[in-house]
Order: sequence, then structure tokens, then C-alpha cells
Amino acid sequence: MVPASRSFVNPRASVPSRPHLNVDMDNDSNVVKSLQNPRIKEVARLRKRSCRDERGVLVIEGYREVLRALENDHSLRELYYCPEFFQGENEQTLMARARAAGCRLIECSPPVFGKIAYRDRPEGLLAIGDQVGRALAEMPVGVQSLFLVAEAIEKPGNLGSILRSADAAGASGVIVCDPRTDINNPNTVRASIGTLFAVPVAQADTRDTIEWLQKNKIRIVTASPNARQNYTEIDLCGPVALVVGTEQVGLSQIWTDNSDESAMIPMHGQVDSLNVANAATILLFEAVRQRQAK
Repeated sequence: MVPASRSFVNPRASVPSRPHLNVDMDNDSNVVKSLQNPRIKEVARLRKRSCRDERGVLVIEGYREVLRALENDHSLRELYYCPEFFQGENEQTLMARARAAGCRLIECSPPVFGKIAYRDRPEGLLAIGDQVGRALAEMPVGVQSLFLVAEAIEKPGNLGSILRSADAAGASGVIVCDPRTDINNPNTVRASIGTLFAVPVAQADTRDTIEWLQKNKIRIVTASPNARQNYTEIDLCGPVALVVGTEQVGLSQIWTDNSDESAMIPMHGQVDSLNVANAATILLFEAVRQRQAK
């Protein structure tokens, strides 16, 4: 994360003129150049979760992340941009698409964009959108439902990686139980490369999640180093929820008590567990392999 007081040097200072944009900005065409601009100060305050929650928004930075939000019809309120930081030739098309979707575009000077950017090397695009998250009752359930349940995830980077794997595996959704991190954290968005907007995500209490899974006849398969069965020996076809916990403490006892089956990922080296995102990926793609084989 970049401190709010950080000033960026224009990476294209040698370019004599700013890139020409073909997007019609109307009254948004004035470039924000003051670091004391009230709107910029408000965006900078969104580094704090309390401020994001109060406004019901999340911060989306980067071309791919903003594009995936638009591709999945996620509501964007504002898009801050700085042409000097652009890294490709498709930004104009993305901006036009955002504007057509009702998003307000605001151009910033490099120092101003540097104040609101999270990345060490900004890409010149940062959007403010509605927060992500749905109720358990809104999660899609079918005859081949494949859910990934993550309990007590602490790091937004791990959660983002899980979402990325869930999207790649075509999972029905991700359920985050008793989280210790914010699913709308900018680093979750970044680590997921925008797949946060493509995969249905719910945040719920562990007991409520178990009750919902059992009510919908979704088998619960927990990952545990103490399990007797190799993960490849367990049937992962049909409605299944793969449940993973943190590598430090694993899953809570309530998951063990309510598990239909427990899977072990064998360790052949000195470590006795995998990063939770890696474990989730292995289990998800074993489920994919089994389903494709039938």
C-alpha cells in the first residue's frame, strides 16, 4: 500500500505532450491537480475499512481489475484516471465503456493519482464501486454445485488467490466464514485480478454456513492433515463444498464434527501444510478432474 503522502514522479516526464483521449468528458474534463482537493482526500480516506464500509464501497485499481468489474456489470460510481501512467492502448475503450455504464470519469495529474494509488507502479486507473457480497440464500445451488468454503482467512492476498482459483475452476461460489480480513479490501481485489466480480461470494457465520449446506444437501469435505483419505480417493462429484482453514490452526472443531468426509493432501517434504490458497487450488482442480472424467 502506498502512503497517502507519497508523491509520484511522472514516469513519462520525457513525453512532451499528454496522450490525447477520444472520450467525451463533458464537465469532467478539468484535470484535478491539487492534493488538497476534497474529492481526492475522500478517496484517500478509503484506505480505511471503516470509511469504505460507511460508504458501502470498495476500491478497484488496475486495468484488468476495472475491466472485469465492467464485464460482470458491477456498479462503478467513479473512475479516476491519469493518462501518464497508462501502460497499453485499450484504456480509452475501457473508459468509454465505464462512462456508458453511468460511471463518472475524473482525470488526475500524476502527483494526485499517486496520492490515491495503492500500487508502487500505478496503471493510471482507479475506480470506486459498490461493495461485493451476497447472502447465503442468494448463492446458486445446482446438481453439480462446487463451493469453496474458507474459514478465518486472515490475509486479503490469500482470499484473492482463492477467488482466482475458484473462477478458473468454474466454482459455483466462495463462502468466507468468520473472516479476519475484509473481502472488499483493495488487496483482495488485486490478488483476485478482478475475479472477485465474477465469482459469487458470500460472507457468513460458520454455523449458519453448515446449516445452509446441509439444508441444500451439499456434501461437506474438509481439508485436514490428520485425515486418513488422500484427496484423490474422495468422490468430489455432485454438490460438494470444499472447506479449508488457515495453515496455522486449521479448521475449527465444528467443521470436523459436521464433515461428511475429510481429505488429506500428502506432504513429501519437510513442511506439514500448504498455504491455504494452494490447498484450495489443489482440491478445486481435483474436483474438476473428476467431473471431466465422467
